[in-house]
Amino acid sequence: MLGEFGRIAKFFAPLAGPGGLGLKDDAALVECAPGRQLVVTVDAIVEGVHYLPDDPPDLVAKKLLRVNLSDLSAKGARPLHYLLVTALPARLGDDWVARFAAGLGDDQRRYGLALLGGDSVATPGPAMLSLTALGDVASGAEIRRSGAKPGDRVWVSGTIGDAWLGLKVLRGDYPALAAADRDFLTARFRLPEPRVALGPRLAGLAHAMCDISDGLVADLGHLCEASGMGATVSLAAVPLSAAARRLMASDPALPVNLATGGDDYELLFAAPQAASEAIAALAGELGLPLAAIGTIEEGAGVRLVDAAGSQISVASGGWTHF
Repeated sequence: MLGEFGRIAKFFAPLAGPGGLGLKDDAALVECAPGRQLVVTVDAIVEGVHYLPDDPPDLVAKKLLRVNLSDLSAKGARPLHYLLVTALPARLGDDWVARFAAGLGDDQRRYGLALLGGDSVATPGPAMLSLTALGDVASGAEIRRSGAKPGDRVWVSGTIGDAWLGLKVLRGDYPALAAADRDFLTARFRLPEPRVALGPRLAGLAHAMCDISDGLVADLGHLCEASGMGATVSLAAVPLSAAARRLMASDPALPVNLATGGDDYELLFAAPQAASEAIAALAGELGLPLAAIGTIEEGAGVRLVDAAGSQISVASGGWTHF
């Protein structure tokens, strides 16, 4: 075993950017360009809760980084740096850490950010990994949760519910599912796609935005609460993948679970009706589906309705830890 400082020197120091000072200091140096402000977010993932114990270490690393990049995107920010804390049991040896660091390195290059520093500790288990991501945005251009207005349309990127289905597949459900659909759904759970190109382009178009981690209904509820508004969402308008639709053919009740399942890491935003044409053009330019699924209204809470406009009862809007 390399030990704490050996692991840092071998696996993580090569990932450090200039502000990380070679990971040889107790702090990092961060500059912010004039006219821009820092955006900071932190997320933790726990073995057995957010990923499975036998998930490949490189994919665990990428998921950890990407869920934070999704938060930056939801503010319209571009990624710059990150800090990493690992709490690992002894059974995860140097090989696991090497593969974990390799996954971080791959995504650093893909998304254009670098490690500043962090900490590493031992734990009897399970593993806990925490990452703090820093980005920047033009001063005053950030998109908050709190700006939704009555009459705004509610939009969502990509498709919803795939990660929830992917976890079920990994746990043994849907054994008859075609291999291609299994691979697609499990990849959506293990390897989310943060919408880093979309978020900054919605500045000036979206009044409010968040990403979907707890579930579409729950996270729209957070946005509405922050904005002092309510919302109505048409379940039939929620975009589903081809794999999800094939499963829905034998389980018509499935769409409600998909709308509340969580781990999507798609962007959910409210924008005025007048921005609809520009949003549709942006979807075409980015090659990313953007679907209008509902409306912001006076009031509180989120109403999920069927095609006839009747409210659908939802036991829980999404994932909660406690």
